[in-house]
Amino acid sequence: MIELIDVKKNYPNGFCALKDITLKINENEIMGIIGYSGAGKSTLVRLINRLEEPSGGRILIDGENILELDKTTLRKRRRKIGMIFQHFNLLSAKNVYENIAFALKIAHWDKKIIPHRVEELLELVGLCDKAKSYPSQLSGGQKQRVAIARALANEPKILLCDEATSALDTKTTRSILDLLKQIQKKMSLTIVLITHQIEVVSQIADKICVMSEGRIVEVGDKEKILLSPSHKVTQEILLESGRNLRCEGLSLQSLEKLREEGKIELWMRLKNEDIPSKFQTFRGGNQC
Repeated sequence: MIELIDVKKNYPNGFCALKDITLKINENEIMGIIGYSGAGKSTLVRLINRLEEPSGGRILIDGENILELDKTTLRKRRRKIGMIFQHFNLLSAKNVYENIAFALKIAHWDKKIIPHRVEELLELVGLCDKAKSYPSQLSGGQKQRVAIARALANEPKILLCDEATSALDTKTTRSILDLLKQIQKKMSLTIVLITHQIEVVSQIADKICVMSEGRIVEVGDKEKILLSPSHKVTQEILLESGRNLRCEGLSLQSLEKLREEGKIELWMRLKNEDIPSKFQTFRGGNQC
């Protein structure tokens, strides 16, 4: 379990990025953290593996305060925390096989085991035929699959995803999220997913945490947050996700009226109902 207790982050210029963050993320859970740009999402996730240091508070992983670890112990603990990023961070001069193997080499895996482990990871992410390809020869989705394989190389218990699908198109995003769900079940991972896209967390998360201006404003089970959001920031994010919808049975104006009347829960039930005849992604034509 990951637990943040009264965590703060202040920068030397006086900017306060995180304000008294308290959050529990259960083992084998997918926690989606969402908010507008500048909400503090990426700062929070970078504190979990101490890529950045907090200004106060405690960060516990399986009951151990990682802020009290010395550098040697921290390096060992980090091997059990994988991380993937928006822009993949692959080594351009190394091919797919070498990018994945690199993570194993710096963790001092036995050289005899590395080839087999890389093959396992390539199979896991569906890239067995791309082992000798270079990043420049891959699509965005393929690059992210390589990044996922590399992040999983050392058999982590936790996977941190910082805007991992933001650079991908809708179809590729779905395939990456499906892959993450499969891997999460297979490896019993705890996943922390940072995004500004409500569609992403609605597809994959067990729980949703909403952030605004360095604070957590709402957290709970996915269904509760999506169907009955209590904070205005959550409501705004959900409303904005519906602005590119067109419908045959109900107009967007009708949905706006529901929201104005305080029936945001009903609005969300209608909007999230998976009935193509009612709601379709707007790709042209008349928007109602």
